Amino acid sequence: MEKIFDTHEYVKELLAAGFTERQAETIARTQIRLIESHLATSRDLKAVEVALKRDLKDVEVALKRDLRELENRLLLKLGGYIGIVAILMKLIA
Repeated sequence: MEKIFDTHEYVKELLAAGFTERQAETIARTQIRLIESHLATSRDLKAVEVALKRDLKDVEVALKRDLRELENRLLLKLGGYIGIVAILMKLIA
């Protein structure tokens, strides 16, 4: 696994810039806490994936239901139009 933040290297750079060892280590620890508190873990990503899949399934179910309802309404209208055409054909004949 790739290291996200090289604490040792960071402390060395701070020491070279004139910080005391105590200051450099404190800053490095603080940076690590800050970085880790904002990074998503594999578990976090898996939870998001599961939630997204569930939401997508819900959307799929709703879309299928809506399409069935639309199909039924269209069939009713088409049946009505066919009935009107049949009546008109009888009236014309």
